[in-house]
Amino acid sequence: MNAPMMRLAESLALPQPYLLFLGDTTERGYAKTALGLADWAADRCVGEYWVDGCTVTTGLARMSPAEARAAGAQSLVIGVANQGGLIGPTWIAALIEAMEAGLDIVSGLHVRLASIPALAEAACRTGQRLIDVRTPPANIPIGTGRKRSGKRLLTVGTDCALGKKYTALALHRAFVARGIDADFRATGQTGIMIAGGGVPMDAVISDFEAGAAEMLSPDAAPDHWDLIEGQGSIFNPAYAAVSLGLLHGSQPDTFVVCHDPSRKVILGMESFALPSIEEVIDLTVRLGSRTNPAIRCTGVSLNTSSMGAEEADAYMASESARLGLPVADPIRGGARFDALVNSCLS
Repeated sequence: MNAPMMRLAESLALPQPYLLFLGDTTERGYAKTALGLADWAADRCVGEYWVDGCTVTTGLARMSPAEARAAGAQSLVIGVANQGGLIGPTWIAALIEAMEAGLDIVSGLHVRLASIPALAEAACRTGQRLIDVRTPPANIPIGTGRKRSGKRLLTVGTDCALGKKYTALALHRAFVARGIDADFRATGQTGIMIAGGGVPMDAVISDFEAGAAEMLSPDAAPDHWDLIEGQGSIFNPAYAAVSLGLLHGSQPDTFVVCHDPSRKVILGMESFALPSIEEVIDLTVRLGSRTNPAIRCTGVSLNTSSMGAEEADAYMASESARLGLPVADPIRGGARFDALVNSCLS
């Protein structure tokens, strides 16, 4: 139990700026890679591109691959994170068009780009690169459960794609603004593209999930904080294994529950109702205490994008009073978010 931890030494250098590809997406939750890059790395994005049927937009200018290349783009990033991580058959021609325009292809999907013959042939013909981000580091150890130095915060959720990454990024920015030594630790493809490194936890073999989380957040100075991006939900029938391995391995001192009040069922699994915030707090404490008996919830992060400002503020006030915890929307910020930050640091 006292074996030394391996460290994550790999970093990611992607060809930038990006043209964001939205495919034929109709569900904003499945466009989280494009939306995340547009919101947190806008200086690295020149525009967006899609095929017929797409109803989601990042708000960036629509550009063809040739127009994006002329504007300085170096790669097309597949901005979709769909169920199963698959490349839609209607996307192939658009991806080939991008390579013919001089753009590399960057993907965070499970399927490997070069496994698609038409893309492999086009890459060979054009000389453009096919770059898969969802590739875990080599030689990941199994978890040890050893208590590590430093402080850790994990964002957890009632479901997928509702704000865990945004919350961790916003808290990291707030911590740094206060002069606190802190790192954002990315665990998904979008976070990795934003941060320039991390571990794609859902691409790690289950036996090594906890070990990967330990690598991602190694021993640190006593006052150093790691803000760890959560994945999925321990209540999700499909993805709970990733969430639990990350919880045990990240060994958080504190956690923030992320929730979208407009969502009633699990995304893509409509026969399963969303758990309550209280259920998530209770189960996270019970499971997380296995590797950190002192784990505690320090607040709730709400995605109130479906509400107006007054309605959102009233709802957050009501939930804070009901739960006895700070409740905030990190995108709206303000005094409620400051209270959440204070609670996390207390």
